Amino acid sequence: ADDEDTFKILIATDIHLGYLEKDAIRGNDTFVTFDEIMKQAMQNEVDFVLLGGDLFHDNKPSRKTMHCCIEVMRKYCMGDRPIIFEILSDQAVNFSHSKFPWVNYLDTNLNISIPVFSVHGNHDDPTGTDGLCAIDLLSCAGLINHFGRSRSVEKLEISPVLLQKGNTRIALYGIGSVPDERLYRMFINNQVTMLRPREDEDGWFNLFVIHQNRSKHGATNYIPEQFLDDFLDLVVWGHEHECKIAPVRNEQQLFYVTQPGSSVITSLSPGEAVKKHIGLLRVKGKKMNLQKIPLQTIRQFFIQDVTLSEHPDLFRPEQPNVMLKVMAFCQEKVEEMLEEAERQRLGNPLTPEKPLIRLRVDYSGGFEVFNTMRFSQKFVDQVANPKDILHFIRHRESKDNIKECMDFEALLSRPTSEVLQLRVEDLVKEYFQTAEKVCILYMCVEDADQSLVNIPLSPLQTFHRIMRK
Repeated sequence: ADDEDTFKILIATDIHLGYLEKDAIRGNDTFVTFDEIMKQAMQNEVDFVLLGGDLFHDNKPSRKTMHCCIEVMRKYCMGDRPIIFEILSDQAVNFSHSKFPWVNYLDTNLNISIPVFSVHGNHDDPTGTDGLCAIDLLSCAGLINHFGRSRSVEKLEISPVLLQKGNTRIALYGIGSVPDERLYRMFINNQVTMLRPREDEDGWFNLFVIHQNRSKHGATNYIPEQFLDDFLDLVVWGHEHECKIAPVRNEQQLFYVTQPGSSVITSLSPGEAVKKHIGLLRVKGKKMNLQKIPLQTIRQFFIQDVTLSEHPDLFRPEQPNVMLKVMAFCQEKVEEMLEEAERQRLGNPLTPEKPLIRLRVDYSGGFEVFNTMRFSQKFVDQVANPKDILHFIRHRESKDNIKECMDFEALLSRPTSEVLQLRVEDLVKEYFQTAEKVCILYMCVEDADQSLVNIPLSPLQTFHRIMRK
């Protein structure tokens, strides 16, 4: 229940204001949705709004984008509604990079009804000799409280913003976007320190905002959840656009992670097709509840995959006029998605009229592509992305005569007499047939203290060992 001890926080990430602002159809999508988000904050009478980075799509947003952002924030964030929570931490430390190092609702020259706290993302990160970003402009104007920023490239010391409402206390931590490889290295070298409150450190609800890769894109091009401190209660993860807003418990670190995702579709990928939400977080003591709020102004997006070779009853590559049959098949699939969009849009006047449609066509198996621009002309007045409705893909066909991998273990386990009967030509041929797939054999070697260690062996080294045996 909402009472004097309950924090109400609206959380959102990756709003990307200004994305495709010059597009005749989609140009205002980000501004309309941002207005809806801030309107939800006002209607739910939240204590503050928490943004997880990438408020802007461009590092240097246009005048139109900045004007629309200031217009919306002034419309919903300023007013006479009293702020009933207080800041307990040293604000000069929390906002040390600002020319006005204090929270905006305590500024005697401003009348703030809904404070906004935000870290910066990779799209709106600080640049230049002065290290300024678009969020710093809003901070100087008194519209946003920019926190979680560090100028050091070698280590991070994160001091939380300490908030109290009644008997509930929140320690708000944040890290603005840092190159993933650099932050990964900092964690590995124990150069990331999260400071705890001096008094009753176990009595705080620890809320952490991060804007980094969550999914693994490379060996060090992401931040594993296990790197984060286990005293945290909830992690708000920005940068990832797929909406996974329901909190998921990390069983190793014992905290929860919520990934609100983006509030605008920036790529025609399956992750962006998931329904977009923002979250209404309630915190009372050490307990929390996250309510999902679906966004109504998001442009519909439907994506479907088809594999032509899976429909031999309709067409085959060797058939005459097969391309016309494939085009008719694709047209039917697009029309089905348009009909589904129309059914879902009924009764919701806030949803934009033209949906985004993407049909991914796998033409493996001897089929040929056709002119996508000519195909798209049929749907110019029905979809928001007429230039890229179709996307052709083809998977590399595997040869039946190539084995998946040479079984070196089985070969080495054969009796010596059988190995000697093998022709060198056969082994060389088999080896080079599987050269594309790197097979690593681990041999056990006794070291000085008689313990066993694993030493990786390249395929060529393995081949030489087989020959010696």
